[in-house]
Amino acid sequence: MKKVRCYIYTRVSTTMQVDGYSLDAQREKLQKYAEFQDMLVVGEYSDEGKSGKNINGRPEFQQMLDDIKDGKDDVSFVLVFKLSRFGRNAADVLSSLQFMQDYGVNLICVEDSIDSSRDSGKLMISVLSAVAEIERENILVQTMAGRRQKAKEGKWNGGFAPYGYYLEKGELKIAEDEAEVIRVIYDQFIHTNMGAATVAKYLNQHGYKKKTRQNGSLESFSAHFVKLVLDNPVYCGKIAYGRRKTEKINGERNQFHIVRQHEFPVYDGIHEAIISEDDWMLAQAKRKKTGVKNDKIYSLEHQHLLSGLVCCPECGRPMYGSVNRKRKKDGSFYRDYWYYACKHRLAVDGHKCSYSKQIHQDKLNAAVEEIIKKIVREPKFEEAIKAKINARIDTDEIDTEIASLQKQLRQFIGAKDRIGRSIDTLDYLDPCYDNKYVDLQKRLDDIYIEINTTEAEIAALKEKAENIRRNKISEEKVYEFLLMFDIIYDKMTDVEKKELLASFIERVDILPEPKENGQILKSITFRIPIVIDGDTGNQVSISFPTEKVTVETVALLSRRKDEPRIQVAMTCKYD
Repeated sequence: MKKVRCYIYTRVSTTMQVDGYSLDAQREKLQKYAEFQDMLVVGEYSDEGKSGKNINGRPEFQQMLDDIKDGKDDVSFVLVFKLSRFGRNAADVLSSLQFMQDYGVNLICVEDSIDSSRDSGKLMISVLSAVAEIERENILVQTMAGRRQKAKEGKWNGGFAPYGYYLEKGELKIAEDEAEVIRVIYDQFIHTNMGAATVAKYLNQHGYKKKTRQNGSLESFSAHFVKLVLDNPVYCGKIAYGRRKTEKINGERNQFHIVRQHEFPVYDGIHEAIISEDDWMLAQAKRKKTGVKNDKIYSLEHQHLLSGLVCCPECGRPMYGSVNRKRKKDGSFYRDYWYYACKHRLAVDGHKCSYSKQIHQDKLNAAVEEIIKKIVREPKFEEAIKAKINARIDTDEIDTEIASLQKQLRQFIGAKDRIGRSIDTLDYLDPCYDNKYVDLQKRLDDIYIEINTTEAEIAALKEKAENIRRNKISEEKVYEFLLMFDIIYDKMTDVEKKELLASFIERVDILPEPKENGQILKSITFRIPIVIDGDTGNQVSISFPTEKVTVETVALLSRRKDEPRIQVAMTCKYD
């Protein structure tokens, strides 16, 4: 008589024997059962160190299903030690079972005495798998309810302390060496025209050092960091709950992602605030307005070419375009006169900036353009630019930091898997099962916070490295444009000119008062190295004799300590 053919499937979430459920113990039990039932074992599949949360990530299980589909060994049964070894997600268990039965294969859970070929067996599988999942869901709900209650009481809900605080016995305490940065961020964002990116740049340029920590290993400040600070109500003494929520990915089974919530409850915290609630509200009001632009209705083609690049000679802040609109007596539009002006937002020596002079745009634009044209006409400029284009991209330091964080992430994932395996191997009949499950689940939740934080840091570093690569490509394009600047610039629209100038000019400094010859331009600082006669610098300073209108100028390029000073003759004309 032909023997019934079967597969053996074993799974354990740890390589070590726990409660007799090791792979060897399962395999021995199943082989004895097959021998007793006069079955022929024609294949063994084993997933070692794999969670039963879902079928994804269990290659041997997937291979077994594929072999059943292909009719490889003409099996009638799959033997497992317990239903929990087959899976602990109800949907996956029932779906996999239905898949097997579609090909005439049934499931036998030896320890649970369940045989899906019998009506009662399939019912028991449905019930047990659903009960296990419901139990897990209930514990998770209870855990989250406990966290909400903790937030209502104003207590910190776990995880790393936000920048500006440290944890002492689970409570937030102000870290003064970090809190100063938080106050500066809010002060600059609220009381100046700075955006998040400019505030980050301000911090980096004014000697503020970002303290590295487990939830923030970057040493410099970024716009992303500033936005996180501005959006976190913890700094005004509040505790937010549910700012991010784990949601199911539509169309995917057992796939979730973290989604930032636009609305969430905020409770009074027991910790000390770093900034006032009024400042917090001002910051939120400005954040909502960020990016909103008013549509132009006059001079639609005109652009303030150097707006935000020209800097006030008194306070040093960016100057912006303004217009003096002339109208006819009947009130109809006649003509626009364009200027650059300081918005007087920055205090100097305790006094508000008083620079009130408006700089005529056409004159300053023409002076800057002439300087650039003179630079690109230099004989060795093209040769030096092509060398820059072929320069190697260096992201070694960032790549090293990414590798370090990825190693840390693997450790966290390893810890997560170990906890998951411990949950898998818990015995339902253990009188301490509930307490053990809750304790392990809490540890698992904490590990997920660590994983999410580390993944965010890795993503930020990868984005930074990619930005460097993109900047290299963009820089190459800018250099290529510079090579053709003399030819294409005058043919560009104002929109194109503004975009091009902003791509390689960092700032334009002007004199407090024009000289007798009309000179107002003091220096130009470039975003990219400018090369003249083989020497490199980023800043061109302009000086003019006073006796001529059309004059020979001297451009002095800033340099590193090991670079020589160079002088370049330039010609500019001021009317």
